[in-house]
Amino acid sequence: MQFSSLNDWLGWLETCHPQEIDLGLERIRVVAQRLQLLNPSARVVTVGGTNGKGSCVAATAALLRAAGKKVGVYTSPHLLHYCERICIDGVNATEAEVCDAFEKIYLACNAVSLTYFEFGTLAALEIFRCHQVDAIVLEVGLGGRLDAVNIIDADVAVITSIDLDHQDWLGNDRESIGQEKAGIMRPHRPVVCADPVPPKTVLDTAQHVSAVWHGVGESFAFTQGHMRWDWWGLDPADQRVVMEQMPLPVLPLPSLAAALQVVNLLGIDLSKIDCASVLENLQLPGRFQQLRHLNQHFILDVAHNPAATQYLARRLQAQDFSGRIIGIVAMMADKDRSNSLGNLTHLINAWYLADLSWLPRAATPDQLAQDLQQLTVPVVGRGTVAECIAQALTVAQAEDRIVVFGSFYTVAAALAVLQPLEPESGSHR
Repeated sequence: MQFSSLNDWLGWLETCHPQEIDLGLERIRVVAQRLQLLNPSARVVTVGGTNGKGSCVAATAALLRAAGKKVGVYTSPHLLHYCERICIDGVNATEAEVCDAFEKIYLACNAVSLTYFEFGTLAALEIFRCHQVDAIVLEVGLGGRLDAVNIIDADVAVITSIDLDHQDWLGNDRESIGQEKAGIMRPHRPVVCADPVPPKTVLDTAQHVSAVWHGVGESFAFTQGHMRWDWWGLDPADQRVVMEQMPLPVLPLPSLAAALQVVNLLGIDLSKIDCASVLENLQLPGRFQQLRHLNQHFILDVAHNPAATQYLARRLQAQDFSGRIIGIVAMMADKDRSNSLGNLTHLINAWYLADLSWLPRAATPDQLAQDLQQLTVPVVGRGTVAECIAQALTVAQAEDRIVVFGSFYTVAAALAVLQPLEPESGSHR
């Protein structure tokens, strides 16, 4: 065996390929072919989009499990432990399973160099094969067309939303980004789109490849009322399926509506699932995650682009409380920081800037302070995420909310303080 522990494997994977991100399917497809992973027997759902992917993946998997299916889920990035990325029926893969899969992939590479993410993608597919899952739900890591998960032909493709993010890789406008994300579509297979106004490139790609289009407001839709929501969708026989008066969930409705349509298109009879209960109780770490620490109310959110912080602002405004909002933020330097922060300046009363200087991509507290200065917003404090939390706790009143946001790394650092795990390996980012 190349390495005896997951930590050793992950340390090696972080340096084994000359580029952290190396978009393209040729190399990974060669290795997947050698491992006979390209044609899984399970039904496959691939979920892409700028925001809302994780929620759609979680909802799709939960509904399929409620229908009695054995489900493998592959997501990224992880928050606290690498094995979070690969789940079977809601349970993380073990470190031993991941190590065994890495060993098989390493032996199959035979001089083909793979990235960290490509190794992880193949490991997930290998573990799902070993567990003989009925369904696989894959979350796109970056873009879609050239993302590693796109070596698999999805039975149903999903595009949750299209907004500006990762412009260095995907393009500087929605049309360019949409074209990349549309690359997960397949001929004569359904594509579910939860974006109400998709770019023309997405519609054109669906037509060009002869994908079966299921757009929100066309083949499925949802409406929100006071504490309730309704959904309808067309099944594979074009029959209307209706779910009414479901309790409002924690996760975003567009992603959950898309998940219902995905499961509907997979031929699952939704009337035999308690969809309302499944979705109402569904939560996802770092997606408007609410918890208490030292009798103080915290909200953790991975929002890291303008569309996501705009949604976070709406969620905060809908909260019924009379106190202040204290913000703790750290973001990556390559994000649209000014517009992302600007969506929250009218809500956050005190700002703390977290230092992720151990991460080369992270914006420094000085950069964040300059962003806020341009927005005429004063800064109260700065430090590590843990130090910012400690500072915020000294001034927070019982009715206040402390909101930690800006990236997966920010939320992961907060969770390490607020919900610490026992020391273990597999924590490499």
